[in-house]
Amino acid sequence: MCQRLLAKRGHDVQLVDPLDVGMADVFKPHFAYAEGRAPQALSDLAMKISAADGYVMVSPEYNHSMSPALAHLLNHFGASRFAWKPSAIVTYSAGQWGGARAAMGMRGFLSELGCLPVSAMTHIPKAQEVLNDDGAWTLDAEKWDGYVGRTLGQLEWWAEAAQRQRVEGDTAPTGAFDRDPSQRNAP
Repeated sequence: MCQRLLAKRGHDVQLVDPLDVGMADVFKPHFAYAEGRAPQALSDLAMKISAADGYVMVSPEYNHSMSPALAHLLNHFGASRFAWKPSAIVTYSAGQWGGARAAMGMRGFLSELGCLPVSAMTHIPKAQEVLNDDGAWTLDAEKWDGYVGRTLGQLEWWAEAAQRQRVEGDTAPTGAFDRDPSQRNAP
């Protein structure tokens, strides 16, 4: 659904499913490998992350938290890959809260990566009733598209603004580590 709505707005959308990336046995983060030595799946994803202007992070709620597979995937990359690029949070659950509790944890997680979440979030309660197996709405599609569109509209605005600032070279250093987490240590 997010892919369809973003493509409709004219954006190039690339879906990255943590379960399809092939990193189940990869535990060492991308930045810990010598140049050119990281597993191909990790290097390919690092290039996609670097090339993106913004991110839509979609997660089911597990134990009031984000998907472990998504957290595992994101933990492989230093904040410098995500810096100065906004994100949008879309969560879903089988229950009444639509993943809102997971979204609260995701805000801090994504902020630490440098891809600050936009204020509008999307929560889809009782996902099994409102989405079919292909991700299409089962009813009230126009209303749901409008609800998700608010989040994506904010992401689009911030991504365009941040992209313009990156092109003009008007970004302050993030202080993000690119080799070793100790680069963030206090003096």
